[in-house]
Amino acid sequence: MTTIPARSSFRFWLICSLLAFMNCLCWSGQSWSAERKPNILLIVADDLGYSDLGCFGGEIETPHLDSLAARGVRLTQFYNTGRCCPSRGTIMTGQYPHRIGLGHMTRNLNQRGYQGHISDEAITVAQILQQGGYRTFLSGKWHLGTEDPTKLGFEEFYGTLVSAKTFWDVNHFTRLPASRATHTYPKGEFYGTDALGDYAIDFLRMGRHTPEQPWFLYLAFNAPHFPLHAPKEEILKYADRYHAGWDKIREQRLARMKKMGIVPPETKLSPRSQYWDWGEAEARVNPAWDSLPSDRRGDLARRMAIFAAMVDRMDQNIGRVLTSLKQNNELENTLIIFTSDNGACAEWDPYGFDIRSSRNNTLYWGDQLDKMGGPDTHHSVGSGWANASNTPWRLYKHYNHEGGIASPGIVHWPAQIKQQGTIVSTPAHIIDIVPTLLTAAQVDYPAQWNGLKTIPLPGQSLFIPINNSPQTERTLYFEHQGNRAIREGRWKLSALRGGPWELYDISVDRTELNDLAEKHPEVVKQLDQKWQTWANANFVLPFPTDYRIDYLAPLKQ
Repeated sequence: MTTIPARSSFRFWLICSLLAFMNCLCWSGQSWSAERKPNILLIVADDLGYSDLGCFGGEIETPHLDSLAARGVRLTQFYNTGRCCPSRGTIMTGQYPHRIGLGHMTRNLNQRGYQGHISDEAITVAQILQQGGYRTFLSGKWHLGTEDPTKLGFEEFYGTLVSAKTFWDVNHFTRLPASRATHTYPKGEFYGTDALGDYAIDFLRMGRHTPEQPWFLYLAFNAPHFPLHAPKEEILKYADRYHAGWDKIREQRLARMKKMGIVPPETKLSPRSQYWDWGEAEARVNPAWDSLPSDRRGDLARRMAIFAAMVDRMDQNIGRVLTSLKQNNELENTLIIFTSDNGACAEWDPYGFDIRSSRNNTLYWGDQLDKMGGPDTHHSVGSGWANASNTPWRLYKHYNHEGGIASPGIVHWPAQIKQQGTIVSTPAHIIDIVPTLLTAAQVDYPAQWNGLKTIPLPGQSLFIPINNSPQTERTLYFEHQGNRAIREGRWKLSALRGGPWELYDISVDRTELNDLAEKHPEVVKQLDQKWQTWANANFVLPFPTDYRIDYLAPLKQ
């Protein structure tokens, strides 16, 4: 029997120990090359409020998203840009929206920050990941002002190129490349959210044809954005749930949020929010639920029931995708990020609108309630319920107070994120999504693209706050339609279009109830200067003099 000399034995042990230590270092930071690169699933909801999900305090049944939260991390100070087009542009590029021409919507306002389409020099994360060896798929809403996502990094696309006009008409949805085969649905059985789930699962199957390549799937729902459309069986599940009214629902949600640790125990419920009706400059305040006539309460309870049904059905389709991952042993090494593109939508008053986005409102009662949500209807949920969806914050989509820019955030990756069920309250922003995906994929952001020098990413990887890594204090910026904000440390400046800055100490007053602007004018001045510098550098200013939309009242001169 051959023996190893003691000195050689020690050397052998030392080498093995060093190798083991180096392997541990590799896995403790943000390098995970020892395993196959992760698949990436990015899920975005449309007009989902901060507290709508069960895991964020809501009463809507969302067991699949709740399970991701239970095994992952919830981000409770995760910010968006306040509107769908700008947010989706930011999610795709990692840039603030004005920087890529999407400071408003898809109408060209003839200013660099407001071109109405993703700028030619912009790079999408799909393009970068594709170059890094990933398969890339998109099932859902594009809405970036261009006609073909497959020209911006996606191999396959199914969904809506614009904001959804209906969930019931198969012809409203597009398959690209156009030569691809499509599903055939029996008459009366097409529902847009289910179709997005169908094609998402199709795309996962395609990705498995090349097992040596990881995949990136962007599952971009257009639910629960209006029109309020949902299958009848789903609506009936919630038909009685909202007769309690928005005041009671807000109180109940906040109580659950405190118990879960989503908000601090001392958080105060903001008063019922203001709203601005179509084309009006003067604000009104959402009424108390009990002050409304009984027939109006019945109509509004059914609207919120349909909204809840849409969220429920979205969660069911997320569940179908998760099942596909589990059945193929992919869930553990798939990075999943979920968020919403903005806060809940108030358009335009407490009663909501019908037929089209406008002042139109129809009061439904009695047997008419059963027709709501069907193929021949078009409703919105209104400002009262949007206020409840954004519990406990002020305001809604369009605005830069917390109700407009705070989203639920979930990050799930069991192979790397071990802090199951953790709540992370460090401020983060959707500008951080692209850096996060590239970090996980071990793909560098290119220094040049098509021969041009690229714009540095303003965000940082979400793994920094998730892993409690040291980081410098951040400054986050916001603007939409003249509404604006800046967040730095404990301070936040918020302002309505044409209005003065309001100053809030977010560490103790995230509901933005106590304006400290007069008490701390030096803080206002300092943050205003930073916002102005950012706004000039990112083509936010000058503000458009005409947004070319009827619902926005002209500013008083």
